[in-house]
Amino acid sequence: MAFVITSLCVDCKDTACADVCPVECIYEYKGSDPSVPNQLFIHPDECIDCTLCVAECPVEAIFAEDDVPDSQKEFTALNAELSKVWKPIIEKKDAPADADEWAKTKEKKHLL
Repeated sequence: MAFVITSLCVDCKDTACADVCPVECIYEYKGSDPSVPNQLFIHPDECIDCTLCVAECPVEAIFAEDDVPDSQKEFTALNAELSKVWKPIIEKKDAPADADEWAKTKEKKHLL
């Protein structure tokens, strides 16, 4: 069972989760504008279910695959699909300047 990053991450993209990941299975998705990364995803085949990323996420966007809320279930497939397209993050990066504002927004799927 892998972990899944849901839409709560969109435009918050705090990379503390990637900093603690021992297998570097967290990938940065760049969205429709490749110059503007806006979401992180976990590669399900690489995730070792260590749970370290969950505690690091300030917006509580990461769930065990079996615990993903119904409204976010499509992110299980999106994590699998889009983590194969981009490069892994291997160290913490600065969050976007407006990440705190985006953290308050709950419906963000349309922004991918």
